[in-house]
Amino acid sequence: MFLLYEYDIFWAFLIISSLIPILAFLISGILAPISKGPEKLSSYESGIEPMGDAWLQFRIRYYMFALVFVVFDVETVFLYPWATSFDVLGVSVFIEALIFVLILIVGSIYAWRKGALEWS
Repeated sequence: MFLLYEYDIFWAFLIISSLIPILAFLISGILAPISKGPEKLSSYESGIEPMGDAWLQFRIRYYMFALVFVVFDVETVFLYPWATSFDVLGVSVFIEALIFVLILIVGSIYAWRKGALEWS
């Protein structure tokens, strides 16, 4: 038998957690002062006139470094559940995790040789 009253706390939490950001945006929209002027519409409000174009191109090395970091950061998320239940899962899961780690090691060696890990 499906009892809806058991989910009252869930629905209350869902409604409250949805209303808080909506109310925050509504209240800030109502109470925020609206002042438009040339200083407010400029690119920077620090008092210093902007020099040059705001569009700058970054080297691809920064993006590659961030991408390699994210990949190896996600690796630890995948390895944590395996490590916590290592004794229950058995040998086949150990071999699968070993293959996963070996693939990551090969990927890190490749990134290292290509220079994606150097910050210069």
